[in-house]
Amino acid sequence: MNNEFHEDILQEPGGESEEENSASQLPEQNIVARWTDILLRMGLGETLLRAGTTILSLVIILGATLLLHRFYHNIPVNVTAQELESIEPTPTPDLNAEPLNEEDNYLAPLSYGVQRQARIHTNIPSRPRTEVVTYTVQAGDTVFGIAEKYGLQPETILWGNYFTLLDDPHNLSENQALNILPTDGTYYQWQAGDGLNGVAKYFDVDANEIINYPGNNLNPDGMSDLTNPDIEPGTWLIIPGGRREFISWSAPLGITRDNPASARVLGPGACDPVSGGAVGYGYFVWPSNKHYLSGYDYSPKSNHWGIDIAGYEGEGIYAVDAGVVVYSGWNEYGYGNMIILDHGNGWQSLYAHLSEIYVGCGQSVGQGDAIGAFGSTGRSSGTHLHFELMTPSYKPNPWDYLPPP
Repeated sequence: MNNEFHEDILQEPGGESEEENSASQLPEQNIVARWTDILLRMGLGETLLRAGTTILSLVIILGATLLLHRFYHNIPVNVTAQELESIEPTPTPDLNAEPLNEEDNYLAPLSYGVQRQARIHTNIPSRPRTEVVTYTVQAGDTVFGIAEKYGLQPETILWGNYFTLLDDPHNLSENQALNILPTDGTYYQWQAGDGLNGVAKYFDVDANEIINYPGNNLNPDGMSDLTNPDIEPGTWLIIPGGRREFISWSAPLGITRDNPASARVLGPGACDPVSGGAVGYGYFVWPSNKHYLSGYDYSPKSNHWGIDIAGYEGEGIYAVDAGVVVYSGWNEYGYGNMIILDHGNGWQSLYAHLSEIYVGCGQSVGQGDAIGAFGSTGRSSGTHLHFELMTPSYKPNPWDYLPPP
């Protein structure tokens, strides 16, 4: 029976399986589907999808571009140049404007086209000043402030006004008329017998700087003989870049207990020689309760060799170090009531514009002792203490030797 069954299978009609029969009955597959099937079996389905999406997007963009091109360029292309020239512009309709009423006259300026506002300030190119101008001193002015206002150095203000200020910035007072030079330098009044070489040498400049400066209005033809130039006596000359030593109005150096007579030129407060007395420690304390300025700072350029310390009328003034009084009294050169202490170690200290003096000539004082009171005597524009330190050869900046404020 087994053999029969085996033979039945081998001898099945057609000799083919059911799957082969059904496959032969399906329609032939599309070539695109076959390639798609192959790509999917290779794992490239996602790549195929992305490529298809990209191609579809490009087709959409290209179509939109063509439509926009036709929309914005819908102009007949077969119009000739002669036809374009024959096209006339559309006429503008007439405007029927009614006249303005009298009460509308404020609008009249606006009816005449574009208006331009008048500029109140006109920019005029600035030119260097070459002439001397006059400035009237105002309340609160200082030599430093005036110099800054005109772009000058403080010494130029002093050198341009010697007969008014006497090289002393404390001589500045309200309503004074000051010469303001056009440039840094000095101001000199020509004297009979002067020579240009001598004047130029004194102010440390070249003679041609004086001759050629426009503000001096000198005739170069009359300057051939520098020893006897054609300059009228009494003529004021600007010396650009000129410098000179200040004419000292402050206390001389070297007022010691052994030789206080050097201070007799300052006034009746000078003392006689002193033997012995207290000697300083070599360091200093503040001479006042307040440790800030109320006036001029230390400035050799403006001939101010001390600092003006703030304080109110009658407030105490103290010895910055131990020493002996070598000047006590009135000063003839603008310091008013003044005290000078010799500290016996090469240092002296000066206190000016005092309202009261508590110590006298030859008296020994200790460091920090009260020696006087704040005031505004002498050439002073307000209550303050003018304080100086001195050595045998120089007046240093007190800020460098006093304790930090």
